[in-house]
Amino acid sequence: MKILIAGFQHETNTFAPSKADWGSFVQGGGMPGMTHGSDILDFRGINIPVGGFLEAMRGGPHQIMPVVWTAACPSAQVTEDAFERITGKIVEAASELRPDAVYLDIHGAMVAEHVDDGEGELLRRVRQVVGPKVPVVGSLDLHANVTELMLQQADALVAYRTYPHVDMAETGERAAFLLKRFMAGGNRLCLAWRRIPFLVPLHGQCTEMNPAKGTYEHLESLEQGAVTSLSFTPGFPAADFPGCGGVVWGYGSKQAEVEGAVDSLTKHINEREADWWIDLYKPDQAVEEAMRQSQGASRPVVIADTQDNPGAGGNSNTTGMLRALVAKQAQDAALGVLFDPEAAKAAHKTGIGKTITLGLGGEPALDDQPFEATFTIEHLSEGNLTVKGPMMRGAKISLGPTACLRIGGVQVVVGSSKVQMLDRELYRVAGVEPEQMKILVNKSSVHFRADFTAIAHSILVAESPGPMVADPINLPWKRLTPGLRIRPNGPVFVG
Repeated sequence: MKILIAGFQHETNTFAPSKADWGSFVQGGGMPGMTHGSDILDFRGINIPVGGFLEAMRGGPHQIMPVVWTAACPSAQVTEDAFERITGKIVEAASELRPDAVYLDIHGAMVAEHVDDGEGELLRRVRQVVGPKVPVVGSLDLHANVTELMLQQADALVAYRTYPHVDMAETGERAAFLLKRFMAGGNRLCLAWRRIPFLVPLHGQCTEMNPAKGTYEHLESLEQGAVTSLSFTPGFPAADFPGCGGVVWGYGSKQAEVEGAVDSLTKHINEREADWWIDLYKPDQAVEEAMRQSQGASRPVVIADTQDNPGAGGNSNTTGMLRALVAKQAQDAALGVLFDPEAAKAAHKTGIGKTITLGLGGEPALDDQPFEATFTIEHLSEGNLTVKGPMMRGAKISLGPTACLRIGGVQVVVGSSKVQMLDRELYRVAGVEPEQMKILVNKSSVHFRADFTAIAHSILVAESPGPMVADPINLPWKRLTPGLRIRPNGPVFVG
């Protein structure tokens, strides 16, 4: 039997300053760049969903027909041009190849310039071409904003259960299990789903701590008997459209048992509503607390610069945390990755060991000014690395021309590509040994924990200026579903 596989991933922050165009998907932005045909088979062994799916299908009797796999760094809306070109490739292949089954590696929180529900529209078009009898299965990110259209058009959707996302390949394997079931002649599964009545802030979704940790433990305990598959996505709380928010859904052979499991998990989540909020530090407070804790500590204190997370739509260029580090005269501190291609280029032109005066970073959309100072150029590289940590282990990433700039006791990793600090190798490629630092400021929300928790004395979350507003109550919402609470125990959106 012929299985068509394709991937199209984007997490859309509709409040972010820049959009994802065709070039963004070609480059990849922290994920593999646009990949076509049989080259996709090389993703086996990489911790991304399609890698796990391919591994689960290895050696089977099926004919794998890979079409295209692409992802772009989270940002504002996907341009109409990029959406239509990529979707068109997938739909055209589905029409020409006439597959017996379809697997889609998708995110679930894509908004395009002309389409609110990017994944729902992709699934609708694929379904329109392959017909009602061809099984269509997809894997989703934990931050998916799952819509009714998505659930209607797919035979099954399964989501990650970890944040940081260390189970991406495992999720692809679960998708393969379901697709094999359908291809073996299994009946269509019963579906039940419920919406969560409040937005969950991104920094509160970490599965290494409660309430998320206990929630997914409860989910796994319910996935038994007639309940074949159960998923919960807290959602991506920065997409201004009616489908934004958390969803619980499940599949199984008996409707009543699936409904019971979905209701039980939903109740578990709702009863702990207040626990989904985590307090934040202002930049100066975060640095002061980190300096206090680092005295006598043998491991670095890690600060998450959560609102400038390029993994959630930030441009990784705001200067609030850098200003705080310098103002407080922090020592043995490092910050990364700050996106500033022009600064990196200038450093490469100037050379190692020399000084350079420039305005570093700055985000015009937020009236965040460049940090004007004289820096010492400590290290230069082309920014090519292989991820070694639990998340995306084995994946190759390029920061482009990269520099380590020092001012006082602070080292800044400056890159030419937007990549969130999710792996220690992103420091090492710039000559910084993270384990030797007293303070690390990571432009990331949660993903960094996969590789940094093991070396961290403690972890603080800072509310420094950035496009990925940590508290959803501070966003100018216009199109949410009326009645949805804008944060845990927060005000209700009235439209």
